[in-house]
Amino acid sequence: MRLGIIGAMQMEIENLQPSIKNSVKETISGISFVKGEIDGIEVVAAVSGVGKVFAAVCTEIMILHFGVDHVINIGVAGSLVKDLKVLDVAVATSAVQHDMNTSALGDPLGLVSGINVINFEADKELNEVVCQALTDMGIAHETGVIASGDLFVDTDKQRNKIHMNFNAMAADMEGGSIAHVCYINNVPFTLIRSISDADGSAMDYNTFAGKAAQQSIAIVLEVIERLK
Repeated sequence: MRLGIIGAMQMEIENLQPSIKNSVKETISGISFVKGEIDGIEVVAAVSGVGKVFAAVCTEIMILHFGVDHVINIGVAGSLVKDLKVLDVAVATSAVQHDMNTSALGDPLGLVSGINVINFEADKELNEVVCQALTDMGIAHETGVIASGDLFVDTDKQRNKIHMNFNAMAADMEGGSIAHVCYINNVPFTLIRSISDADGSAMDYNTFAGKAAQQSIAIVLEVIERLK
């Protein structure tokens, strides 16, 4: 197994780097990739940058240049449902792109034209490992749809619209595009999101994003331990 680990922001990845042994860094398209080993498993870790385009570029490089055969995307997200509270974890059964909209042409919302997919399904086996790890760590979590778009969701109107259109439990800015790239390259993936804000609160995000990012690192290290 060669595992790709992607975070959108530096704080989501920086604390992982001390765990990477025999590390080598390489910068491609402005993205810094760290290649090495964690617990005997080959890993490539990178901070993609915020938003769907950066995330897609990072994922394609990981797959085509570094040859990763599984992708874990860690990070933070905003809750769209009452059951997910700050520092709970959302594990995606599938990911959608809520800002993909060709409905004027008669398409359903979220449809990615050409491949005609709305929901990009996460890998069930990876998800089982993640969910068991979360249970054993005592971290409250839910599984369901994660919706992505180039928008920080910060109003009830936005939250309700995304939830109603896609039955989504959480919103982020990268997961859907990472899932899209993994799908077209036949690479299994899982998306793990620590909830940094509820009710669309930017104040929550500024307060809890750091703690949520730290939690993400602990989770991915536990998952890697189980994968070996």
